[in-house]
Amino acid sequence: MADLDGFRKITLALEDGTVLGGHSAGVPGTVSGEFVFNTAMSGYEEVLTDPSYAGQIVVMTAPMIGNTGITREDAESGKVHLSGFVAREIKSFPSNHRAKTSLPDYFREEGVVAASGIDTRLLTLRIRERGSLRGILTTEDRSSEELVEAARAIPSISETDYVRKVSSSMARTVHPSGPAAFRAVLVDYGAKESIVRNLLDLGIEVTVVPSETKARQILEDRPDGVILSNGPGDPAVLDDIVSEIRGLVGRLPLFGICLGHQLLARAVGARTYKLPFGHHGVNHPVLDRLTGKVLITSQNHNYAVDAETLPSGATKTFESLYDRSLEGLWFRETRIYSVQFHPEAAPGPHDARSVFGSFLNMMSGKNP
Repeated sequence: MADLDGFRKITLALEDGTVLGGHSAGVPGTVSGEFVFNTAMSGYEEVLTDPSYAGQIVVMTAPMIGNTGITREDAESGKVHLSGFVAREIKSFPSNHRAKTSLPDYFREEGVVAASGIDTRLLTLRIRERGSLRGILTTEDRSSEELVEAARAIPSISETDYVRKVSSSMARTVHPSGPAAFRAVLVDYGAKESIVRNLLDLGIEVTVVPSETKARQILEDRPDGVILSNGPGDPAVLDDIVSEIRGLVGRLPLFGICLGHQLLARAVGARTYKLPFGHHGVNHPVLDRLTGKVLITSQNHNYAVDAETLPSGATKTFESLYDRSLEGLWFRETRIYSVQFHPEAAPGPHDARSVFGSFLNMMSGKNP
């Protein structure tokens, strides 16, 4: 902790009564949210700027974070979206020729409340044993009892529509470097820029549209396919979005990623449920049920599709080898293909990048 250039005290309090102390590595203040842990050893810059973490305080399980500093060009969006950040040790002197600034300096620039010196092993075990927990992270001098009561009063993440908070407000079109083979619409529920980059690499022209875009508007544009992006929060509170997706089903190829996968499943009549502590990290093994291969994937979600509620015609394409939860769907007749994991990674391995090719195949009139 001597690596930090300040020793302002910070306190973490959870709704189960857990209270831990550490040192501030960001700006002073108080933030609240749902605590989740991420098992990635690096890639924190992508984690910080992933809109899917809106409303959450992220605990990194790796013991030292910040070694590579901040490069900025690796960001997945234009700003930090998570509510707060916790690590065992946060380095303020990066060792990376690409780094433009240190992680603590970045926190201060972006207004992030962050904690170093926290017993993240204990904290992770709490979350694993008791599920995702609401909590407070604060530099204020308040009693433990007061902080725990405040944590218990935090609204559930399911009570807030975070998609509206992170989605883009205007449409934009991005062109590949060469001739475009296809045109696709990416509905932005909190999309990562790596999704756009992977589509461009396949020669697909991408029009990114806000989450509130109507099915009618998308169909009027006559794209070759539609991607439903990742995003934050509970899909069960997004009935208006699900209704618009229903207007697209069967009309053109649909490809869902993470939240987009869950929304597609709800659009065809399936249910979703909350996982005990979610999947957050870059080392999640997923079984491809069609080939028998195992992919190591990047994941970030607290909800999953209930496989038992899927309608007829659904092919279960992938499943988690951690908890056997559903990780992918394919509907041949209506040209729906979706995955729970992140084929664009960022951070993470690129085992699943070929999934973008499956979407390309569907736009070409082939099976995924």
